[in-house]
Amino acid sequence: MRPRSLAELDAEVIGCRACPRLVAWREQAARTKRPAFADQEYWARPVPGFGPADAALAIVGLAPSAHGANRTGRMFTGDPSGDFLFRALHEVGLASQPTSTAIGDGLSLIGTRMVAPVRCAPPENKPTPAERNTCRHWLAAELDLLRPTLRAVVVLGAFGWQALLPVLADAGWPVPSPRPAFGHGAVLQLDDLRVFGCYHVSPRNVQTHRVTHAMVCEVLTSAAKVTGLF
Repeated sequence: MRPRSLAELDAEVIGCRACPRLVAWREQAARTKRPAFADQEYWARPVPGFGPADAALAIVGLAPSAHGANRTGRMFTGDPSGDFLFRALHEVGLASQPTSTAIGDGLSLIGTRMVAPVRCAPPENKPTPAERNTCRHWLAAELDLLRPTLRAVVVLGAFGWQALLPVLADAGWPVPSPRPAFGHGAVLQLDDLRVFGCYHVSPRNVQTHRVTHAMVCEVLTSAAKVTGLF
């Protein structure tokens, strides 16, 4: 039986131990802390989605980082990728503040919910296809609960794109076959849902200028306009 609410889903996600490699890694990261976080207690569990239950826009990432969301317990919180993303979200009007440091820091998302295909931190930020598939039912359940209000999705990177499209197809959205390839700026119209591709905001992509602040803001603005958020 699928969860009846996002709160129920989040509670179930947090208790998941389905992937032995990921369980071992997330817990190891909590023991071998970075010196900057030596005095902190790590979350070290699967990370639930973040954002309102009636979100019109979903942002699909990849997975928690070992010393970011795996430490703080909130998606895209406490690492450089999150620092970059939340500045953009705040600039376009989708976040209440430009920083995300910890649960309870006052941050809220506006009409937007962050989700991930894989809920545990993977070694080298690289989940396996089998881990992605094992975690897929959480993404499917979250999108099903968001469906009454969901109008747009921004997908950060090819991994998220490849994970998302089968879930949408299984849920009845008319995903073309063969499935469209990921690309920055790619747009799919699937009946009442529009899907936007955006390069991931990883430190490597940012440092090499593969993705810039302006590029991310442009995609987020386009997606928000579809939803009617502004």
